[in-house]
Amino acid sequence: MSDDTQDSFRNVNKKPGLQIWTINKMQMVPVQAQCFGNFFEGDCYIVMCVSTTQSADIHYWIGKHSSQDEQGSAAIYVTQLDEYLGGTPVQHREVQGNESPRFRSYFKNGLIYKKGGVASGFQHVDTNVYNILRLLHVKGRKCVTATEVEVSWNSFNKGDIFLLDMGKAIVQWNGPQSNRREKLKAVMLAQDIRDRERGGRAKIGVVEGNNERDSPELMKVMTKVLGPKPGQLREATSDEESDLVQKNNAYCVFSFVCQDCYIVDKNGSSVMVWKGKQSSKEERREAMNRAVGYIKAKNYPTSTRVEVMTEGGESAMFKHLFKSWKDKDQTHGLGTTYSVGKIAKVDQVKFDVMELHAHPQLAAQKRMVDDASGDVKVWRIEHVELVEVNPATYGQFYGGDCYLVLYTYQRAGQQRYILYMWQGRHSTANEITACAYQAVNIDNQFNGAPVQVRVVMGKEPLHFLAIFKGKLIIFEGGTGRPSVVNPDPGARLFQVRGTSELNTKATEVIARASSLNTNDVFLLKTDHMCFLWYGKGCSGDEREMGKAISEVLSKQDKRVVMEGQEPAEFWVALGGKAPYASDKREEPPHSPRLFECSNQTGRFRMTEVDDFAQIDLDEEDVMMLDTWEEIFLWIGNMANQNETKEALSSSQEYLKTHPASRDPDTPIIFVKQGHEPPNFTGWFNAWDPHKWMIDTNPNIN
Repeated sequence: MSDDTQDSFRNVNKKPGLQIWTINKMQMVPVQAQCFGNFFEGDCYIVMCVSTTQSADIHYWIGKHSSQDEQGSAAIYVTQLDEYLGGTPVQHREVQGNESPRFRSYFKNGLIYKKGGVASGFQHVDTNVYNILRLLHVKGRKCVTATEVEVSWNSFNKGDIFLLDMGKAIVQWNGPQSNRREKLKAVMLAQDIRDRERGGRAKIGVVEGNNERDSPELMKVMTKVLGPKPGQLREATSDEESDLVQKNNAYCVFSFVCQDCYIVDKNGSSVMVWKGKQSSKEERREAMNRAVGYIKAKNYPTSTRVEVMTEGGESAMFKHLFKSWKDKDQTHGLGTTYSVGKIAKVDQVKFDVMELHAHPQLAAQKRMVDDASGDVKVWRIEHVELVEVNPATYGQFYGGDCYLVLYTYQRAGQQRYILYMWQGRHSTANEITACAYQAVNIDNQFNGAPVQVRVVMGKEPLHFLAIFKGKLIIFEGGTGRPSVVNPDPGARLFQVRGTSELNTKATEVIARASSLNTNDVFLLKTDHMCFLWYGKGCSGDEREMGKAISEVLSKQDKRVVMEGQEPAEFWVALGGKAPYASDKREEPPHSPRLFECSNQTGRFRMTEVDDFAQIDLDEEDVMMLDTWEEIFLWIGNMANQNETKEALSSSQEYLKTHPASRDPDTPIIFVKQGHEPPNFTGWFNAWDPHKWMIDTNPNIN
């Protein structure tokens, strides 16, 4: 690698998180964080995501109007970046409109395709700029894409959703034939544009296309911009995606060897290239070109996805192709293996809190801007006003409250700010609105400098955990207001997850034996005692963090209880013994996978959900959870009978056609929404049994 190339990568951050570059005059140019998710159709981009385990994925994204020179330049940079990182990242080729689930998972609120590109003089959006007029055509239920179209009624149709973005105001027009899930996802996208591109200072309004008379003022605005609405709009366009999505589940693997490189063809849905460690440098550099050449030879669509990986850095999807897979130095039982040093060739070390300063890589977590050693200030919303929280109680959050957390840190000699808006699950709509309003006030005090992050209870990002130094406690309900006396809930149970001060939190769960999990530490607080329950599968680090957080939770006597040696009063406090998740959670050779099963587009299809959580379980559909040893079919309350029937037959076909010769008699377990057993909920972190009782209608303002 030349010195010039080395210099171009010196600012590449190897810490966990997301980084994006665009190709401008054949050079890699960083994209600002507030513009993440915006892609010009005339450009190519490089997207790198480093996980908390220090593994990396590098994607190069091809806009449909990008030039061959830009595409070639992006491919070269990806190969060089891979070499710079030691050769272990997984490389992905992404084509506009056919992005992989992993790529889409980085942009939870959706992708925006914008007209033009760097070459045509278009610039990326700057925060707080309002001289904007664009129309976004929004499609998709799970993975939303918004394409910039002509600002005209001619662009509309009856089945989709359109966002008329006028800078200081965004009007969402819902097609008469759009569904609830699509409307909710579009609202989230509109709010994301408001918060990241406008600093939270844009108004959002919604017009229902089948009842426009209920929104006369908003319709006046739309008519002023778009002109008189025609008598009839176009009929709904098909939501049918490429058959590649469906093929994703119908495996037919074909592989051949070229020296020490293999190509794996997943029935045309994607092509994967595996590079052995003994392969030559030239073979490794040519891996992506070989895959693209293979696609052409097979007459596959040019949008076919490509993954390139090196021995020892295989993706979870690749490992799923083999019945038996074991990584080198894979750990079992107690203890956790951590990586220090370069992403590529790392030394395996046991985590030690004292190592934080010597190895700051250990302090870096996904999307963390620093090691969380900055200054913190916390306010609570009380009667729509801000009230400072006593620093002695920092890290204690109540489900009945909303909070603002301002984090201040130094970067490049300048003060930087992150403003977290934490919304309790049981807070009122007025409090949530006030939280957003007060966030704007604080943002104004710092001249729009803070990065605003909306945090929903139970979905706290890792940096949020880290700034409370392992002392984060989330109470299910109640309030932290000193003037309010919370009702006595009796015994309280907290699930502790985390191995260090950087990733630990305690979440209150129902004080019943069924809430326990053999893999974790739990704190049971009664009137006179605090029990530290150690599951058989928890590690020494997890026990230490449980001890530390118990000192914050309770000043009462502490008593350690080992699983299987519980005293009678422990079970009495939990209302008696009951079954709980008791399967040991070792690092599985095959990662669990979640699929959405739906026929809402008119044709039954199964679509994988990457980086899944409980929030991804859609009550309108059937979801399939593949844990390798079992197949769960989760039935949403609003799923129809055809989906349930098709999901069963498709899951059976999924097992039969799996390339790893899966056992066709693998148990298939039906789970109904609201009646999930512990062996299902155990695959989700901090499962919330009250989730289905919550009104999911968005608060729009």
